[in-house]
Amino acid sequence: MSDSELHYILALQHVSNIGDIIAKRLIAYCGSAEAVLKEKRQNLLKISGIGETTISDLYKVKHLIEAEKELIFIKDHHIKTSYFEEDHYPYRLKHCIDAPILLFQTGTINLMNQPIISIVGTRKITTNGIAFCEDLINTIKPYNPVIVSGFAYGTDITAHKAAIKNGLQTIGCLAHGFNQIYPKAHKKYVYEVEKHGGFYTDFWSTATFDRNNFLKRNRIIAGLSEATIVIESAEKGGSLVTADIANSYNRDVFAVPGRTSDLQSVGCNNLIKFHKAHMLTTPLDLPYMLSWKLEEDTKRSVQKQLFVELDETEEVIYNYLKTEEKQQLDRIALDCKLPIFKVSSTLLNMELKGVVRPLPGKLFEVA
Repeated sequence: MSDSELHYILALQHVSNIGDIIAKRLIAYCGSAEAVLKEKRQNLLKISGIGETTISDLYKVKHLIEAEKELIFIKDHHIKTSYFEEDHYPYRLKHCIDAPILLFQTGTINLMNQPIISIVGTRKITTNGIAFCEDLINTIKPYNPVIVSGFAYGTDITAHKAAIKNGLQTIGCLAHGFNQIYPKAHKKYVYEVEKHGGFYTDFWSTATFDRNNFLKRNRIIAGLSEATIVIESAEKGGSLVTADIANSYNRDVFAVPGRTSDLQSVGCNNLIKFHKAHMLTTPLDLPYMLSWKLEEDTKRSVQKQLFVELDETEEVIYNYLKTEEKQQLDRIALDCKLPIFKVSSTLLNMELKGVVRPLPGKLFEVA
C-alpha cells in the first residue's frame, strides 16, 4: 500500500459518525477511501443507510491533517498496517462485519495455516485458573496454535506467558495506540511477545484512554480466532462480552466450569447453563471438539486401518465417510441406503475398532 492510499484510509477512519461498517459500505460504493473523501455529497446520500448526519463531518480538512500526523507516527515507529481488502489482513477477522478497516501491528505475526484460539478471563484469576490455563496451553502445544488475548492482568498475561514458555506464537490485542502500553507493569513482556508474535490494535496514537476501548478491542480478540476460551469470570466482566461477540460471529466458545460457590466461576457456569459455551473440563476437549489433527495421528490412523478387518456394511460406511469427511448419523443411513439402527450399531463397532470417531451433533468421521 502506498503512503498516499494509507493517508486517505487514515483520514476516513478519523471521521466522526463513520465507523467500520459504514466505512466499508462507502468504500464498496466509491471504490477506495480516497474516492469516498472526494465523492460529491449528493451521490453519497444515495447509498442505503447514509444520511446527512453520517457524512456531516466528512469533508473537513482536519481529517487529512490529523491523518498526516498519524502517518508520520506509523513510519517513525515502524508500525505495520493491514487494510481489510488486503490479502494479509487476518482471514477470520475479515469475515466480521464490524472488523476494523485498518489494523496496526508490531512484531512478527504469522497467521498462515495455524489454528488460532483466544483465551480470556478475569483479571483476578485464581491459582486453579492459572493452573488450568497453563496446562491447557502445554497440552495443545503439539497442534502449534496461535494464542490470542488482551495483554491485561490475570488470565490474559497468564495465557501470553504460557504461550511463550511453550514456544507458541501469541498475539496481544490492545485497547490503545502504540504510543503507550497498559498496564505499565507489562512493559517487561513486550519484547518477548513481539519476538513470539506481536500486537494488534485499531486505535491511533492520539486516542484517549477510555474504558469503552477495552470493550471495542474485544471484537478483535473474538474475530481473530476460531474459538474463544473463557478460563474464569465473575457474573459480569469483559470476557463475557468477548464470548457474546464470538457467538455473534458463529465461532465456538468454551468455558471452564467451577464450583457454584466460586465467585470467579459464576460467569463461566452461566455461559454453560444458558448454552452459550461448550463445557471445557480437560485440555484435550479442545482439539477434540475443534477436530484438530496431528500429522502423527494421520499416519497412525492409516497404519491402523491397514490391519483392521471390516465387514461389508462397515466397508460401505467407511468408504462413504472417507469421501464425505463428516456426516450425521441420519444422513449416513440415507445415503448408504441402510436402516438407522443398523448404521448406529455398525458405527459403534467401527468406533471400538478405532476406524471412526464421533463428533458433537451426531456427526462421525474417519479416525
